[in-house]
Amino acid sequence: MDEFELIDQIFHGPEESTSQVAIGIGDDGAVINVTAGKQAVVVMDTLVADVHFLESQPADSIGHRALAVNLSDIAAMGAVPRWATLSLTLSEMNQNWLNGFAHGFFELAGRHEVALIGGDTTTGPLAVSVTVGGEVEAEGVLRRAGARPGDFVYLSGPIGGAAAALSSTEAYADSALHRALCWPQPRTALGAALGSIAHSAIDVSDGLLADLGHILKASGNLGAEIEADKLPLFKQAVALLGYQGALELALGGGDDYELCFTAPEKRHQEILATGHRLDQDLFWIGRITEHGGCSIHGSEINLDTVSPGYQHVWPR
Repeated sequence: MDEFELIDQIFHGPEESTSQVAIGIGDDGAVINVTAGKQAVVVMDTLVADVHFLESQPADSIGHRALAVNLSDIAAMGAVPRWATLSLTLSEMNQNWLNGFAHGFFELAGRHEVALIGGDTTTGPLAVSVTVGGEVEAEGVLRRAGARPGDFVYLSGPIGGAAAALSSTEAYADSALHRALCWPQPRTALGAALGSIAHSAIDVSDGLLADLGHILKASGNLGAEIEADKLPLFKQAVALLGYQGALELALGGGDDYELCFTAPEKRHQEILATGHRLDQDLFWIGRITEHGGCSIHGSEINLDTVSPGYQHVWPR
C-alpha cells in the first residue's frame, strides 16, 4: 500500500457536512470558510511513541489521544473546534493498526464535529502530528494571562489518574486509571461556555503545579493558595498509592487534559450552574493571591519533591 492508497482507504473519513470546509482532502491544500465576526484559533501537537504514548497501547486509543490533546488546547482557548490535519509517520504498514487508529481518531472527531481536511504520511519511527483549527468570538478568547488576585481557581475533573496508570502494572490494569491515560476527554463545551465568565484558563498537560504556574507567570507573577483537601483525586490512585502518593502525582504528573481556570468569586454560582448545565463536575480548589508563588494548604507535602512537569531536553 502506498501513501495515496493509505489516504483513500484509511483516512478519507466520513464526508463532513460542514460549511467550514470548502475544499478538503484531495487537493494540494484545503480551503476553509471563515465565519464573519469570529477569530481563528490554531493549535498543534506532535506525539512520539514511548514519549507521549505507549506504542503498546491499543491503536484506537492512540488515534483518540492524538486528536484529544489538541481539542483540549482548543478548549483552553474558549474556542469551538472545526477542522484538523493529520501527519502520520509509520515504521511499518500494519492494516489492522491503521484501521484501529483511524477508528479512534474519527470517533472523537465525529463527536466534536471536526472535519479532517488534509495531512501527510511518511516512513520512520512512529509519530503523530495533529493540527486543529477552531473559532471563537473575540470577546470570548481565554488566555493564560488574565488571572487576578482574589480569583477562585477551578478544575474540570479529577487529576493524577494518567500518571498513576504509569506508576505500576497494577495501576495500569485499573480500568479508571487506564482510561484516564489512554482516553482523555477534552472539555470543549466547557471551554466555550467559560469564555464570557473566566479570567484565564489552561489545560493540565504537564501537571497542575506547572500549568497553574504558567497562568501565574503570564498574569504578572501572581501567587495561588491551593487547598489540598479540595483537589479531586482518583480514589483508585489513592487506594493503590496512598493519599500522599496520589496527591504528588496530581500536582506533578500531568497528562490529565482537564481545564484549570480562574474566575471572579462573584461568578462562583454561575460557574457551578454552567457545570450543571453541561453535566460537568467542577471543583473549586483555591484562590489567586497577589504574590508568593503556589502554595498547598492542608498537606505536609514538600513541593521540592514534586515533579516540575515534563520538559523535552536536548543535549548541548
